[in-house]
Amino acid sequence: MAFFEKLERKFGRYAIRNLMMYLTALYAVGFVISLVNIQIYYEYMSLDVAKILSGQVWRLITWIMYVPEQNVLFAAIMLVLYYSLGTNLERVWGSFRFNVYMFMGYIFLIIGAFILYAVYGEAASVFLLTPDSLNMSIFLAFALTYPDMTFYLYFVLPIKAKYLAFVYLLIEVYSFIIGGVITKVSIGLSLLNFVIFYLMTRNWNRISPKNVVRQVKFKKAVKMRPAGEPIHRCAVCGRTEKDDDTLEFRYCSKCKGNLEYCSDHLYTHTHVE
Repeated sequence: MAFFEKLERKFGRYAIRNLMMYLTALYAVGFVISLVNIQIYYEYMSLDVAKILSGQVWRLITWIMYVPEQNVLFAAIMLVLYYSLGTNLERVWGSFRFNVYMFMGYIFLIIGAFILYAVYGEAASVFLLTPDSLNMSIFLAFALTYPDMTFYLYFVLPIKAKYLAFVYLLIEVYSFIIGGVITKVSIGLSLLNFVIFYLMTRNWNRISPKNVVRQVKFKKAVKMRPAGEPIHRCAVCGRTEKDDDTLEFRYCSKCKGNLEYCSDHLYTHTHVE
């Protein structure tokens, strides 16, 4: 965890904010292309290692534009859902951690594609990896962060996120067991990404009644604050967003009271009992 914190302090400023907005835009473009002709994706955009090595390096980016759903309504629902899940995760984790989670997953799948090519050669073009499983791992991460969030299956049946995640894991394990090479690699690498990220951070912030009360108090305090006064202030170093607009501030759930810390002291401060 200390290693990840060092990475965040050193490279956090380079994180892409609102990453899910850009990814959703790519998915939307990919969906439009698939409506025109799905073969365009496979011929010019897919993760075909042989063609990448021949010079078509743009495929290292365009392959993530794959949208499995061809129905306009369900594709729209899927895009809105993923955007909502990803945006909420970034809001809770911070931009850097969400960036690492997403890009680490993409990199794992790209490495997997190159390994398949090394093993099967030109025949590996049959095993085209798509980001399906990685997109579903977004939901898995969301369920671990918001386990009691309620989803309405078919817009009617209320089910908590943690139960949906459990069912999803069972389905993925079953698919891994009975699936072919491409299924095993795709699911295995996506779950590996989830497990490694969890072990690196082990700090899954959860929404609780205590945090909700804290947010309400914070909003009231913001309304009462005179114009021009800083909104955030680190309880350790006293820095505010006015001192450095790249700083990220968060409350510590283990400290007593509404104490806020900057990204440099969030994990290094002494908890207030």
